[in-house]
Amino acid sequence: MIAPTPIHAFDVSDVGVASAVSDLQAVSPGRGYRWVHLDLADVEAFAWIAEQADPVVADALMRTDTRPRMSEHADGMILMMRGVNLNPNSDPEDMVSLRLWVTEGLVITTRMRRLVAVAEIAERMSGGAGPATPAELVCALAQGLTARMEPVLEALVDEIDDLEERSVDRASRLRGELADIRRTTIALRRYLAPQRDILARLSLEDVGPLHHPHVRVTLRETADRLARLVEELDMVRERSSILNDQMVDARAEEMNAAMLLLSVVAAVFLPLGFLTGLLGINVGGLPGAHWPYAFALVCSACLGLAGGLVWWFRRKGWL
Repeated sequence: MIAPTPIHAFDVSDVGVASAVSDLQAVSPGRGYRWVHLDLADVEAFAWIAEQADPVVADALMRTDTRPRMSEHADGMILMMRGVNLNPNSDPEDMVSLRLWVTEGLVITTRMRRLVAVAEIAERMSGGAGPATPAELVCALAQGLTARMEPVLEALVDEIDDLEERSVDRASRLRGELADIRRTTIALRRYLAPQRDILARLSLEDVGPLHHPHVRVTLRETADRLARLVEELDMVRERSSILNDQMVDARAEEMNAAMLLLSVVAAVFLPLGFLTGLLGINVGGLPGAHWPYAFALVCSACLGLAGGLVWWFRRKGWL
């Protein structure tokens, strides 16, 4: 069988000494484990994973659309995690999926796009040192993915703080920016919440390759950090909803003020329009038709009527 071309491949001893693997057909060392990181676009990947594990694992690791989850299978564990997209010209909320098959002697990971956390671990292994066990590798990946989420969440908090300050003067102009924040929050929480639950479960349950006590402690701490990030997202979402309500209220008040002004203007001119319309009918017998001061009298009466209406509206508090 033709082996796929890995993005990264290392043999790691039980004391954490890593060495690059150039041929996946070569037998891995007896003590330690092998980590193979593959690209989903590699056409040979599915068959190779199916041979190393089974078709169920291959199908899980080659899916293009995943959500964070964990399931035990045979002698290993299938694990799906997500990380923020830090690739150039990409949005962080467009999260990148990392798929893992973890056993005592083999870890297979697959991805569609580059993840900085994976690249940093591979760089460490290229230097000759890496996590000594598959469980520690999973911990390092979880910690790396979580650590790179924190700046994104901090930026969201800063953005909502800035919007709240600017909304005092021009709330109606910030609706587009607020909508972007809300979309980002929803997209991030969609994956962070289940990933938090998975890490919490891994830290509590005695799961196959992750049964080491110190690994469970590390996973618990990572789960707590991720829980805090989810709480931050919930806070941003609530503040966004409150700010949106304030913007809607401010817009409604502006509309009400404009409608009130138009109503007052219409109320002032309604009797004036009736009066001028009545005097403008083309029939005989209109008073003052031949009196030279009649026009001035009518104008004075109209001004007096308008002034009286304005005074009345002010007294009622409508102006």
